[in-house]
Amino acid sequence: MAEQLIELNVTGMHCSNCAMSVHKLLEKKGMHNILVDFAGEEVKFSNDGSVALPEIVKDIEGLGFKVVEDQATHAIPFYEKVENKFIFCAILTAPLLLHMVLPWHFLHNPIVQLVLCIPVFLVGCLHFGKSAVNSIRGGVPNMDVLIFVGSTAAFVYSLVGTVKNLGAQYQFYETCATIITLVLLGNVLEKRSVTQTTSAVKDLIKIQQVNANRVINGAIEVINAKEVRPGDTLLVNQGDKIPVDGEVLSGNASVDESMLTGESIPVEKGKYDKVIGGTIIQHGNIHMLATKVGSNTVLAQIIDLMKKAQAAKPPVQKLGDQVAAIFVPAVILISLVTFALTYFATHTSMQTALMNAVAVLVISCPCAMGLATPTAVMVGLGRAAKNGILIKGGDTVEAVAHTKYVVFDKTGTLTTGKFRINEIKIEGENSPEQVRGIITAIEERSSHPIAKSLISELKALPQNKVILKSAKEEKGLGMRAEDANGNHYFLGSGKSGDDGFNISLYKNQEPLAQISIDDEIKPDAANLVAQLKKMNITPVLLSGDKNARCHKVARLIGIDDVHGEMLPEEKLQVIDIYRQKGKTIMIGDGINDAPALTRADVGVSMNDASQVAIQSARVILLNTDLHSVVKFLQISRHTLLTIRQNLFWAFAYNIVAIPVAALGFLNPMVGAFAMAFSDVVVIGNSLRLKGKKLS
Repeated sequence: MAEQLIELNVTGMHCSNCAMSVHKLLEKKGMHNILVDFAGEEVKFSNDGSVALPEIVKDIEGLGFKVVEDQATHAIPFYEKVENKFIFCAILTAPLLLHMVLPWHFLHNPIVQLVLCIPVFLVGCLHFGKSAVNSIRGGVPNMDVLIFVGSTAAFVYSLVGTVKNLGAQYQFYETCATIITLVLLGNVLEKRSVTQTTSAVKDLIKIQQVNANRVINGAIEVINAKEVRPGDTLLVNQGDKIPVDGEVLSGNASVDESMLTGESIPVEKGKYDKVIGGTIIQHGNIHMLATKVGSNTVLAQIIDLMKKAQAAKPPVQKLGDQVAAIFVPAVILISLVTFALTYFATHTSMQTALMNAVAVLVISCPCAMGLATPTAVMVGLGRAAKNGILIKGGDTVEAVAHTKYVVFDKTGTLTTGKFRINEIKIEGENSPEQVRGIITAIEERSSHPIAKSLISELKALPQNKVILKSAKEEKGLGMRAEDANGNHYFLGSGKSGDDGFNISLYKNQEPLAQISIDDEIKPDAANLVAQLKKMNITPVLLSGDKNARCHKVARLIGIDDVHGEMLPEEKLQVIDIYRQKGKTIMIGDGINDAPALTRADVGVSMNDASQVAIQSARVILLNTDLHSVVKFLQISRHTLLTIRQNLFWAFAYNIVAIPVAALGFLNPMVGAFAMAFSDVVVIGNSLRLKGKKLS
């Protein structure tokens, strides 16, 4: 049976440990391609049908999470909102915590303290206890195990003291209640902070939620964009968002495509031009034909790419995951050793030994380690996306940060890809109109930049139309075609040929025409090369074009390492040589670049590239501005730096805090406060990436 991709909305996941327990469950069930996004509350996996979906849903809910139909319409009950739990607990904890300074003596009564503490403890049991038990069942004990054990120990100890009337030294109700309340406060802050880290994806999803004006027999019907079908005619007015991808049928408009490219200058659109769903018409109005809807739109694919990218962990996170997996059992062991040594070895009181043990439990924070990478990756990828840079995986960030070489294709990457025909030299007795018609017919079947330019140049000139029966693109060589009369054509360039002409046209293996073309260098190419050199990165030019032309372009923009006249398989060999010397990025845009993009440590594709190149690359530049390359490198470096800072904080905090608590220098309530804010420190550091100055 074919595997089916399943997508579930799962609420109740509030940390990476939650995600890990769901991931382990699905692995045990034999699922594949598992992606668990705790911040976005989404779970994706492939199911071959060996396990029924209702059974999987039941098992996920058995871990304490909730599978819902639609997050947007799912209302969380009042009593389940963590904010409401915190407010309720804070009201009851305040008099317990302040009973030493308030002038109401009845608050010193252990029965009154017990009555105030019980509701808070019950909320803690339901919130942390349920999560703790489920995490143990899932095989990934989380932070809630420590909180639950610590608060329960303080409560039970106090309850025994109250029942046996052992005196004030046995009353730690305020410790129990304060631990629960402060950790709930930490959860509230963490939830709000994590929501900010996923804002880039949520902003894109909001863009999708628009209405469309469908034209039916001259009448306008307002529908949701989700209801648009391919072939529908839509009216889009000034100020409206274009609901889906399509082509302009009539009208003219200035379209703001900044959500896609990061470029604020509007793009003029006229008849037959392509428009992208989610972009905004600033001036004018158009009638358009819907061509791609739902998950096939560019915007939907960008959202899907970003979600997958956020789920891909950089190698630097592996250490954090390994430690987090054994962290909780290790802390419980340290807590027990602390109690035993303090009580039996140093002969201190039971309450001192217990408080030291509880302090160890509540100050420990495995969540900070779990949040260190995903929060930084989410913010980094979000910032990149807003600058028109799509990164397909969080693991790409680390690969890029140590880049030694950036290998450029020439045509369409360092040059504009817009070619001008200098001369068409016709062989034999063929007319210019015939040759132009053949070239146009063949190049209409290609997505290469040269093909697009030739069509654009020739469309204004007279030509005889040629009907082709078939046409096929050969990587790095050119196009082969056959017309309705059985004639065979080849249009392209190998390693042979006159240097004055770039492209040869053959008919039935006989030369038909020689075409001389030239393209212009992008204005910011030289500046990009200079910036890369400042970053100690070596730029390399790798192209299938003639050596003379490659060296000319390289000389003008400052590239020293040049490899011209390279076929696709030869490009792979060159990439391999550079990869042996250091991390190598390849930037290209054509079908002939696809193998090299895949072979490089990181492949970068321009947005107007062929679909094959886009699929082969791990990074897509949605605008053709070469400054995006530098911005991409800077964002990647700063994202990795942030991850390392987060992990350092998470490890350093626990390495320092646990011994301090074990030695009795820390009150459990202070420990709970410190633990609650350690997550917030990590997330806050990640959020700095949103507006941080890059250099």
